[in-house]
Amino acid sequence: MPRVYRISELIAWSTGMKDYIISFAQAFPNFRVAELESLADLNGINIDLSGHDEKKPFMKVQLQDDEQARRLIKRSILAKGIYELWGEGNDLASLHESIKANASEKFETYRHNTFRFDFVSFMGAKTTEEKIETIDTFKYLGFQGKIRLKNPEVIFSVLEEYYVCGQEKADKPEHLWFGRQVEISARSEGVVEQYDLKKRKYIGTTSFDAELALVTCNIAQVKPGKVIYDPFTGTGSFLVAGAFFGGYPLGTDIDARSVRGKGPNNNLYSNFRQYGTASQFLDVWIMDFTNNALRRDFVIDTIVCDPPYGVREGLKVCGARDPAKAEGREHHIVEGELGYKRRDFLFPKKPYHLANLLDDLLEFAAERMPVGGRLAFWMPTANDEFVEHHIPQHERLELLYVLEQEFNKWSRRLVVFVKRDENFKGETINRMRSEGVTHFRDRYFKSFNEKSKQPSFPVQGEV
Repeated sequence: MPRVYRISELIAWSTGMKDYIISFAQAFPNFRVAELESLADLNGINIDLSGHDEKKPFMKVQLQDDEQARRLIKRSILAKGIYELWGEGNDLASLHESIKANASEKFETYRHNTFRFDFVSFMGAKTTEEKIETIDTFKYLGFQGKIRLKNPEVIFSVLEEYYVCGQEKADKPEHLWFGRQVEISARSEGVVEQYDLKKRKYIGTTSFDAELALVTCNIAQVKPGKVIYDPFTGTGSFLVAGAFFGGYPLGTDIDARSVRGKGPNNNLYSNFRQYGTASQFLDVWIMDFTNNALRRDFVIDTIVCDPPYGVREGLKVCGARDPAKAEGREHHIVEGELGYKRRDFLFPKKPYHLANLLDDLLEFAAERMPVGGRLAFWMPTANDEFVEHHIPQHERLELLYVLEQEFNKWSRRLVVFVKRDENFKGETINRMRSEGVTHFRDRYFKSFNEKSKQPSFPVQGEV
């Protein structure tokens, strides 16, 4: 009986594309496509990710060659590895039939290489005896090279997806794939564990989750040798993550305590020394972002940040709460010296509207980033109030992603923009102040049980 080909197989054959299978970690599945799309775009790779299912740990894709597969996965945080697909089936018998039909011409290529077999399993696992028994069924591959458990020339993998019903796990996998390992990701190399906040030398109450910081930097396309800027640096979570990907970290923060740290050996710079990226570190200094002192011709390639939104502490900028009372203070003399010029001077701060701050952030990004540069920031929302048009907009920035991390009654969303050239005509909109959405901080401390009559964020001058 003649073989029936799938449409995807015919397309791949006609275009010279090859089938690969990606294995994912079970973390933040709704961020996977955004990360892979961003990494593909960064490397000039065309890829169709429409086959992704957040509930599945594996996804089949078509790529031109192994080099594309390596570049796509090498720095991924949410993927674990990618494999050249040789066959698939619902059981071992159909898997072997698929391998013989699709990959028989590849057997000779690897006949004399040292090799080993790995198992990549989801929601199930085999015993050692079962693994050996399964490996024995692949004898028809005819490999004559030595089995080498450490550093073999080729690694072949059986990928298994088990079906779980209630509390009972299946004895046999629901579906299997077989392939040659092409690349494992930064995650599989241990970067998530390495950058874990529990192991970091200098952290604070606002330190951002290390895994999500790395994912954010991937989606923001932090590039080797390019500047990554965080206007609200804190203890430097995003700058540390960006340095891992080769970026040159630059940061500012209005809070001198977080920048200075707890001493010469326990501060923000200590983290870069810890991870061996101190040579990339540009600088971090105390500055109010809304009164930015950076030169206007200084190009910032990527902006990644988590703006303060008033849960741990209120959002403030430089300025007097009551300008009338503050008038004339700039001439105040202390011990024969102007007060604001003294080293012990504490500049006054006033509350600020988060909507205004996000307006400032988008305007700054549109002005300072090159075409193609990305802005990625996190913003909080109450789940029962959020709608997409609450996201601020700028006429030179195209909105790429709004990705949600949910915490029961509230969420924080990663909002990602890319700067376009003058031919792009978007809108400059910030509707958060006019849509009647209640003040997030008030609702947070009331456990979201009441809806405040205040607007989404406090207006300038309110606490």
